[in-house]
Amino acid sequence: MAVAELIAQHQFALRENAIQDPLPGEVQVRVEAVGICGSDLHNFSEGQIGDVPSQYPMVLGHEPVGTVIKAGAGVTGWSAGDRVALEPPIYCYHCEFCMSGRHHLCEHVRFLSNPGEPGLFRDRANLPATNLLPLPENLGFDEATLFEPLGIILHSFRMGDPKIGETAVVIGGGPIGLTTIAALRVAGVARVWCVEKVAHRRDLALTMGADVAIDPDAVDPVQEVLRDTGKRGVDMVYDCAAKDGSINWAIRMGASAARIVITGLPSETMPAIDFHHLRRKEQHFFPVRRSNHKSELALRLLKEQAHRFTPMITHRLPLEQVQKAFETLEAYVDGVGKVTLKP
Repeated sequence: MAVAELIAQHQFALRENAIQDPLPGEVQVRVEAVGICGSDLHNFSEGQIGDVPSQYPMVLGHEPVGTVIKAGAGVTGWSAGDRVALEPPIYCYHCEFCMSGRHHLCEHVRFLSNPGEPGLFRDRANLPATNLLPLPENLGFDEATLFEPLGIILHSFRMGDPKIGETAVVIGGGPIGLTTIAALRVAGVARVWCVEKVAHRRDLALTMGADVAIDPDAVDPVQEVLRDTGKRGVDMVYDCAAKDGSINWAIRMGASAARIVITGLPSETMPAIDFHHLRRKEQHFFPVRRSNHKSELALRLLKEQAHRFTPMITHRLPLEQVQKAFETLEAYVDGVGKVTLKP
């Protein structure tokens, strides 16, 4: 049994994973696959996520799926061998925001993979039974890990509100950006631009459904989008990178009254915002925090249209190669898109 710990910036170590029997209300699962998220990479590369510093050692991983091993006392509905998605947030269910159905804003949430809350880069774990969802039979474990990032995108669509025939820009061709592109196509958006510096990720963006992939190192992406739209701008922009000034690109690409959705996590504690451009266009500006009960919808969408989303999975590695996986992602090498780890 093994667990991968981030013991310092840029450094993982493996250790034995001692685990007790599940408590009443818990289920013990064998973790079969875990996707690597951009926020995991922030902890690895930068030693923080925005204004929250990493605390070593820490166990990352919050895109897990697995198999039920056994259930604790009082648990019904789950049996050994059941294939399950594992939701990473553990809510209090009694604060103001939980009581109003906005659980993703829970005041007392324990989010597995945050500092002090071990994530799922481990082979086994005990979780509350309420954190399990059944996997569709036609989904493999690696493909099923996409339920968590897809849930975030579906939550972001509550704010972006894509409509048939509209136009959109997605900034960033990492897994969140690629998932957004595919989901926009499912929603019927007529034209999608992707802005991405890395060549193979631009290729992936086109594969996932983007009409145009712009290299911001070669051309001014704002001027390219404004030229393509007759200076109007687009109906919505999803900034899935939130770095190197991309938030202000998003504002300037958007039409008047456009929806500007920030799904990426800025590295800066206080990123600069072109407020007056935002104000003059009276754009709607939405930061995204995780998802809110979108996992079931994500799993249904993957059950029916997995082929739209799974091309981004380029690497499937054993947990023992976690260091290699993160170094590959950090360096944007080997055509890497989405990486899953198999404990």
